[in-house]
Amino acid sequence: MHVPSVSQLIPILQTAIGPMILISGIGLLLLSMTNRLGRVIDRARILAGQVPGAAETGEGKVGAQLRILWRRARLVRLAITLAAMSAFTAAILIIVLFFTAIYQTETATVLAGLFILCMSCLAGSLGVFIHDINQSLAALKLELKPDAHE
Repeated sequence: MHVPSVSQLIPILQTAIGPMILISGIGLLLLSMTNRLGRVIDRARILAGQVPGAAETGEGKVGAQLRILWRRARLVRLAITLAAMSAFTAAILIIVLFFTAIYQTETATVLAGLFILCMSCLAGSLGVFIHDINQSLAALKLELKPDAHE
């Protein structure tokens, strides 16, 4: 094992800054997504409590809204999972960078693969998040539509 000098580590540290900033940005996305998931869950609990048996029977406007909220909760959970996997992959990328320097090995393929996986997870997370936003608009449209039974 070759222990690199500080002057040899500086370029590695500079290279690792990009993935570290990415992790910070993903953390903010995760904060937003977990807040959104909490709101979906809170809204579902309120609706389920409004009409006794509405959650079980799935009837009417409340039942339709609860089904949309259930889909949205699953979408946000998937978005959170993909974002967390992206941050995890970025962290592994940083570790591999340092092992590459310490053991003086050529890991360009591994580094490229980790970066592609990280960005793919992030892109997937954002795509699912956008789908959730569209679902929330569908729920709002349903909520604002006058009920034929009222």
